Parts: sequence; structure tokens; C-alpha cells
Amino acid sequence: MTARLTARGIVRRYGGIEAVGGVDLVAPAGRITALIGPNGAGKSTLFDCLAGTVRPDAGRVLLGGRDVTRVAAHARVRLGLARTFQQIAVFPTLSVTDNVRVGAEQRPDRADVPGRTERALALFGLRDVAGESAGAQPTGVLRLVELARALAGEPRVLLLDEPAAGLDSAQTARLVAVLRGLAGRGMALLLVEHDAGLVAELADTVYAMADGRVVAAGPAAAVLADPRVARAWGGVA
Repeated sequence: MTARLTARGIVRRYGGIEAVGGVDLVAPAGRITALIGPNGAGKSTLFDCLAGTVRPDAGRVLLGGRDVTRVAAHARVRLGLARTFQQIAVFPTLSVTDNVRVGAEQRPDRADVPGRTERALALFGLRDVAGESAGAQPTGVLRLVELARALAGEPRVLLLDEPAAGLDSAQTARLVAVLRGLAGRGMALLLVEHDAGLVAELADTVYAMADGRVVAAGPAAAVLADPRVARAWGGVA
């Protein structure tokens, strides 16, 4: 399956409120795509529609060439889509290794679980704390544990919800290097991010949302300089 995620005309309503109003988006293979906008713009709802935790009222979600609009979130994982969460989601009573192993076990063939777990731990510099309880780790380490867990399943498409939140400068530098490496190997990456500097550094393409709709899309430099984006986002550094 091609590593490509596509949204076509996604609409999601809550009562009389249209949280997402007909959004088109493409996250292609080998590229880093960013989704930006102020709080309440509809980014999280769109993200949930793409991941499968929320079903859109209209529109389609395509994973590669397959329509997955009605496919459950756990089934999308087995088709090669992984995600992280804005609020860190780990198993605090499990060790760091066992948290990452959960991700490695999501592959349908369950092949080489120990090897994929070890590689993900190494990728994010987590070997030193591998045997420790996840609940005893600081926020920055937990963010890396969640990222490692998502990657241990070797997805083709990776959705990242504010992946740099809580990271120090060294951890952020590692994150940037890892994400660039993943894109270089053909993975499709889509991230929601509030840090304009990080978006400018990482993203090939940016979609800017406001009031449930895309107000600008294109190369990062052009979108971040768009006055409509600055107005909606409260100013872009």
C-alpha cells in the first residue's frame, strides 16, 4: 500500500456546530505535512477523523488507495497508520520497554517484536530507561516513549499531535532528525503543531485552518507568511 493519506471533503458536526467544514488535505509519501491554526480551528477533530477515532458526517478518508472512512481506528493501525496524542497516552505501570512493545505488537504478522522494540528504543535514546516504569519518567521522556511506541509498528503513515510539546532542546533536535529520516525513507508524516519555528524547519507543506476550514495551503514559507494565517493564528513568529 502506498504511504499516502488523503482527506476529501471532510465534514464533522457536533449538534449545530460544524467543527470541520469540507476539508481537503493530502499527506504524501516521503514528505512532512503540517496542520496549523488557533485553538478551536478544527485541527484536532480533523485529526481524529483521519485516525478513525471520530467518523466524519461527510467526506472520505483514503489510506493509500483504500477508502478507510468507515474503518475503525485499531484496524487502520494494522493497515499502516499510527498516531500520537496531544495528551500523552502511555501505560504508567508498564516499563518503558513494554510500552514500546505494545506498538511493535500491532503489526498483523507480529514479526520480530523484540527487534522492532529495540530499534525504536534506540532511535529515541531510551535504552538507559528501558527497564524503568513509564510512570516515573518526566514529560519529555514520556513524549519520546509515545513516539517510539508509534514507530515500533513500522507504520507507513504517522500522525503526530504536537510531538515537540514538553521536549527540551536536545530532545527536539533528536525529534527533528528522526522525522526527517523517516520522511527520507518514504513515510508520510502529518503533524499538528503550534510552534511556528518548528513548522518552518520541518514541514514541506502546510495547511492552515480557521473556523473549521483550510484558509491557506502550500509550501511552509509561503503559508507562514500569509496575512490570513497571521490573523487567524494570532501572529506567526
